[in-house]
Amino acid sequence: MKKYLYILPIVFLSIACGTVPITGRKQFNLVSDAEVLSLSNQSFNDYMKTAKISSNTVQSQQVSRVGNKIVQAVIRYFKNAGLGNEPANYQWQFILVKDKTPNAFALPGGKVVVNDGILPYPQDDDGLAVVLGHEIAHAVVKHSSERLSQQMMAQYGQMAIDALMTGKSNESKKLASTIYGLGAQYGVMLPYSRTQEYEADKLGLIFMTMAGYTPEKAPEFWQRMAANSATVPEFMSTHPADGNRIKALQDAIPEARKYK
Repeated sequence: MKKYLYILPIVFLSIACGTVPITGRKQFNLVSDAEVLSLSNQSFNDYMKTAKISSNTVQSQQVSRVGNKIVQAVIRYFKNAGLGNEPANYQWQFILVKDKTPNAFALPGGKVVVNDGILPYPQDDDGLAVVLGHEIAHAVVKHSSERLSQQMMAQYGQMAIDALMTGKSNESKKLASTIYGLGAQYGVMLPYSRTQEYEADKLGLIFMTMAGYTPEKAPEFWQRMAANSATVPEFMSTHPADGNRIKALQDAIPEARKYK
């Protein structure tokens, strides 16, 4: 039995790899889009039962306007690059909620939630495009599926993979509830790896540039986030160190400009 446990990860690695657009990074994914979308919708519905939607029409419209503009740029890019039209089939929705924590998160399938507590940091549409480009990137390149797959691999000795691969939905949801933080942590996605965070930064920078926004605003946004936070905010809690992130964004600006 032990030899099969050692072989299992190798087998899955050989059949479950994809490639991230633009960066070209090989991506490991064991979970079907349908299953992830089902879990995402459950998480979103549970979260919205307790969330307070912002009554600020101007700010809500700004979030939707900037988000949808970036989405349209992403859809055009995928089409022109021959990558299909999957982003066009997502149910994109941008929601501003009353929460003073400077945070934003995206769920698989296109639901993006922005706390109004983060709005002082962007200052304008370009700054907001930094936040939304990053979250849209997470959704489009399926970082959630990848992280869930990584967690499954880590737990394969406990039959987690078998439970998911055989379609046992109760076991799948039980595992996903732990990973996604359902229950008391509705809507809070599993922490991404630093590799994925850097990737979302870079892709978000490119996506916002495609949409006509100014990529130089990205380092400025993160500088304000770092300077105005006495403690590490939730939005940055699992992210790269401020200096490293800002440097990486500055280095990526010339490449992003090529996509304008």
